Amino acid sequence: MTPADVTHWNAQLRTQSPLEIVRWAVAEAKGRALVSTNFRPFEAAILHLAVQAQPDIPVLWVDHGYNRPATYKHAEELRVRLKLNLKPFLPKMTAAHRDAIHGPIPTTEDEEGLKKFSAVMKLEPFQRGMKELAPSVWITALRKVQNPNRAGLDIVSPDENFGALKVSPFFHWSDAELEVYLAEHKLPNEWDYFDPAKADEKRECGLHAAWGKKAVSS
Repeated sequence: MTPADVTHWNAQLRTQSPLEIVRWAVAEAKGRALVSTNFRPFEAAILHLAVQAQPDIPVLWVDHGYNRPATYKHAEELRVRLKLNLKPFLPKMTAAHRDAIHGPIPTTEDEEGLKKFSAVMKLEPFQRGMKELAPSVWITALRKVQNPNRAGLDIVSPDENFGALKVSPFFHWSDAELEVYLAEHKLPNEWDYFDPAKADEKRECGLHAAWGKKAVSS
């Protein structure tokens, strides 16, 4: 897909519903669509959409071992309820092993430490999952309100880190709109979520930032 194609599809899809966008993405993928999740707040919405368009769509989840109990329970509830074709990928080092050798999770004052943490505990297993599942289209829950880096993306964007076309059907939606979606479809939410690779909601863990690919390969 050329830059002109991306511009065209973003203009076309801007007026479509999230479900219509996901159905377009699945059709474009020709059997190689994937949806990723970390089971953070509002993730039930993107998973609900994805299984409507393709019930057996692979669901890539990096379980880094630092999720809180509520998040694991939320993940299991959605796995059963939506009949998710869940594909968990784990780091090569367990959370207990990492903490014993390297100490606590780095804070936002230690940017390099956070990037190293993310590379080992999140980016490497995610890259491994993308290589094994080999999607041509990657459906995500990215939204422009999440942080400044994501505000520069769009519904459709080529992903240089993983070589797939990234499609974000809720890109222009607000938290309030997603709350309504969850309520309409009687879907659960999860507010106890914490991402140790970010340590701050306005940071990027590297999956959707240019430094992520270099961090894993270095």
